[in-house]
Amino acid sequence: MIDFSKISHVWMIGIGGIGMSALARYFAAGGFLVGGYDRAESSLTGALISEGILVIYKDDPHEIPGDFLREDKTLVIYTPAVSPYNKISTYFREKGFRMHKRAEILGIISRKSRSIAIAGTHGKTSVTTITAHLLKQSNIDCSAFLGGISKNYRTNLLTGGSNITVMEADEFDRSFHYLSPEMALITSMDADHLDIYGSFDNMVKAYVEFAGKIKNDGILILNEKIAGSFCKPDNIKIYTYGLNPASDFHLSDISKDNDVYSFSVTTPWGIIDELSLLIPGKMNVENSIGAIALAKLAGVSDKDIRKALFYYKGVFRRFDVRINSDRLIYIDDYAHHPQELKYCIESVREFYGKKKITGIFQPHLFTRTRDLADAFADALDKLDRAILLPVYPAREEPIEGVNSGMICDRMKLKDRILAEKDDLPALLKDDKSDIVLTLGAGDIDRLVEPIENILLERLG
Repeated sequence: MIDFSKISHVWMIGIGGIGMSALARYFAAGGFLVGGYDRAESSLTGALISEGILVIYKDDPHEIPGDFLREDKTLVIYTPAVSPYNKISTYFREKGFRMHKRAEILGIISRKSRSIAIAGTHGKTSVTTITAHLLKQSNIDCSAFLGGISKNYRTNLLTGGSNITVMEADEFDRSFHYLSPEMALITSMDADHLDIYGSFDNMVKAYVEFAGKIKNDGILILNEKIAGSFCKPDNIKIYTYGLNPASDFHLSDISKDNDVYSFSVTTPWGIIDELSLLIPGKMNVENSIGAIALAKLAGVSDKDIRKALFYYKGVFRRFDVRINSDRLIYIDDYAHHPQELKYCIESVREFYGKKKITGIFQPHLFTRTRDLADAFADALDKLDRAILLPVYPAREEPIEGVNSGMICDRMKLKDRILAEKDDLPALLKDDKSDIVLTLGAGDIDRLVEPIENILLERLG
């Protein structure tokens, strides 16, 4: 166990990641001196710097201030997203510093608090953020580590006065196996990270193992779509949620008036009616049901749930409506798995009707592109026009023959094109679609504001 009383400095390798930046803020809020390395400047690293956290972009130990180079005072936290062979990692490892994965630190936090962990191949960031918001706006309160930037709080870290911690449980590299939650929710289990797990069956076993980490007499909530195929531990209480009336927490009725969903949720203790959600997409209604289940089981009143949900604004890059006019709609979404793409596009169709949709998609990871090319093609075929950007490699080296063309070649949609980022201004200037989507988990986020400006110019 780490003795935090003997630590004054925290150095983070990969500080600009969404999970790492939340931890950086957590330690800074706790009075530690925090610094870190990331390979590129971003809006997140800029925000950290403005908050007094040191960030360097050169992979050179000589760039690290001497105060962080004391082995007895510094804790080093790293993410598997950064190569263990980079120079800074190698330096700390060879000098014998205490080095811990981000997941290990979250595991310690989860064991020291009444933690609520949300896992799943898609939907977990939204459910985590809605859950934290419902608790935060009640007398229960919470702290939270979010996998995105909340629009309500404009941060990915919430601090509170209670002993409840809401956290996103990351399945990559089996990181969620470090957690010991009191309550957990699993949104989905679609094939992903097969470079880590080797097969879908092994991935499912990893989720079952995660469920086994729940504390005795704890609670597991499962999306009803996966409940039938999930091996359930005996020492915990199981609930289901979803749109299906057979679920323990389910949608009772729903209507849409302009841009507002109105609905009710049936729970084991009665119906919570007069709920309103201002975020488009029925997938977000489903995510809200999961969050409501967690909040209800944590002790939040129906009245507080009703009020907080109405004021929920969403998450940046999660069905993020950037332009909403009669002539043009622009939505940015983090969708990077075929099922996420399918849900996103279907939600747009359901919410906005028969408008023409152009989707700009940046595949994320060579291995994911290779393993799921057919499914990506099938999802993107639901667009009216598709623009595919080059694969964003993230932590991976290129794989020969694996590129965006693998997806494009498998698509049936006639209006599709492979493009570079520099091609987008001209392509969008001539685009006649009613709706434009940007989709992906790579550096496509850096194109959001430029694309928004191009589209606003088109509107005049």
